[in-house]
Amino acid sequence: MSSRPTSATDATGSPAPPARTALIWTALALVYLFWGSTYLGIRVAVESLPPLTSAAMRFAAAAVVLALVLRLRRGPGSLRVPPRRLGSAALVGVLLLAGGNGLVVVAESGPPGDAVPSGVAALLVATVPLLVVVLRTAGGDRPRPWTFVGVGLGFAGLVLLVLPRDGVDGVPLAGALTVVAGAVSWSVGSYLAGRIRMPADPFVATVYEMVAGALALSVIAAVRGELRDFDPAEVTGRSWLALAYLMVAGSLIAFTAYVWLLAHAPISLVSTYAYVNPAVAVALGALLVAEPVTAQVLLGGAVIVAGVAVVVSTERPRRTAPAAGNGTVRGPAGR
Repeated sequence: MSSRPTSATDATGSPAPPARTALIWTALALVYLFWGSTYLGIRVAVESLPPLTSAAMRFAAAAVVLALVLRLRRGPGSLRVPPRRLGSAALVGVLLLAGGNGLVVVAESGPPGDAVPSGVAALLVATVPLLVVVLRTAGGDRPRPWTFVGVGLGFAGLVLLVLPRDGVDGVPLAGALTVVAGAVSWSVGSYLAGRIRMPADPFVATVYEMVAGALALSVIAAVRGELRDFDPAEVTGRSWLALAYLMVAGSLIAFTAYVWLLAHAPISLVSTYAYVNPAVAVALGALLVAEPVTAQVLLGGAVIVAGVAVVVSTERPRRTAPAAGNGTVRGPAGR
């Protein structure tokens, strides 16, 4: 980031007033730090909480809080949406939160050696913008040539990150593939959100996405036997605090800051979270829980982030959806 925040512009590209500029950089800092730290929060939460159960609790609680805020601020009709748009929000919520976030949570759980480190998980999830480009191309869109260069670079970094190297300090392959599957689910949800009839208000859409995601996660957790074996008395205070942090910082504060940024800052600036968050996650994992940062992780991660940066800077995505109610610009609201 520039050392002179007064150089920021607003969403239309005009120079922003100093007070607005300070708000823009504050909101960006919240998105950078909180969304980057959620991967570490997940790792701590699943130390003693069942993985999918913890994710369901997180999104259910965040949905209730956000719904209450909307109800108090906007009145009794604030959450009303047509059934078709409600169904669209539910579908996107299942793909983003049950598929995307749920698989990441599962990958970060388990004994050492099987669980994916939080920093590596963030680097793998950083491939989402690259996967969305692939989906756009398959749907008939024609991204710019440099976009494909960035996609190729990012996927080369993905291979470097997970490629076994002498069997030492390798990323757990099964866990890595689980995270990639989650990234694919998140990408499909993000792609569909801009092409189907969604609730026009992104906050209202998020309420129903989180409700649908929490319900789906609860069902899957029950099938896995998590609810049968779950004993709240065995959960450590450390895991409860991590879950509370994920609810407040990841699902409420950071998302609110992100939505505000979409309306007040250039999307090219807002989109920088896609390659800043992985760096934050790797740093926090190494500093706070001593996750190993090997040369392979640094090299593969740097190549992935470089590819994402090329895609983000080349595409310059639009600030808003193409038509009211046809979707919203999706960020990692569930991270």
